[in-house]
Amino acid sequence: MEVVKTAEEVEKILKILDNKYPAPETELDYETPFELLIATILSAQSTDKQVNKVTKELFEDYKEPEDFIGVTPDELSNKIQGVGLYRNKAKYIIKTCHKLVEDYNSRVPQGRKELMKLSGVGRKTANVVLSCAFDFDAIAVDTHVFRVTNRLGIANSDTVLATEKELMDNIPKQLWSVAHHWFIFHGREICKARKPRCQECPVSHLCDYFLKEE
Repeated sequence: MEVVKTAEEVEKILKILDNKYPAPETELDYETPFELLIATILSAQSTDKQVNKVTKELFEDYKEPEDFIGVTPDELSNKIQGVGLYRNKAKYIIKTCHKLVEDYNSRVPQGRKELMKLSGVGRKTANVVLSCAFDFDAIAVDTHVFRVTNRLGIANSDTVLATEKELMDNIPKQLWSVAHHWFIFHGREICKARKPRCQECPVSHLCDYFLKEE
C-alpha cells in the first residue's frame, strides 16, 4: 500500500513529537543489557509498571544468566506472576539463560539474528535490546507504534513487519530509536486504541485518521 505522507510532512510530525516528548527513554528499569533483555521478555502483554514491580525484586537475586540455571519453571513462575503469561515467560527465560551461558559466554549478543534465536525473543524484543542497550538504530514496532504510525499515515500496512520496513524507509535512520519512543508515549497518552484524544493531539492536523473522521 502506498504511504500517504510526504517526507516534509513526516519531518513536521517528528519535530512536533520531539517537542512534546523530549529526550524519551524506555520506562523499563534495568542496569545491564541482560536485565533489559529479561524485562523486555516479561513486557509482552504487560505494562512497564507491572514489569518494573516484578523485576525490582527479581533482579536482587537474579542478575546474570548463571543465576537462573537450576531454577525450575514453577519456581520462576512464582517470582514473576505479577505479569501476564508468566508461566510461559518463565520457561522462555530459563531456556534463554541456558543458551546465553552455553553459546554466548553469558553475554547478550549484539546482533538481531542471534537475539532472535533466544527463547521468547521476537523481532520487537530484539530491536528494543539493540536500540536501548547497545545504541543501535532500530525501530521496535509494538502495538502503540503500529497504531500511531498507521493512523498518522507514516506507515500504511496491515502487519508489524511491513510497518517496520515502511518506518525505516520514511524516517531518517538516526531518528529510528528516538522516534520509537515518541510513538509509544504518544500512543499511551493521546492516541489511545479505543478513544484517541484527537482534540488534544498536537499532530492531528497532519493525521490521516483524524482528517478522515472530520
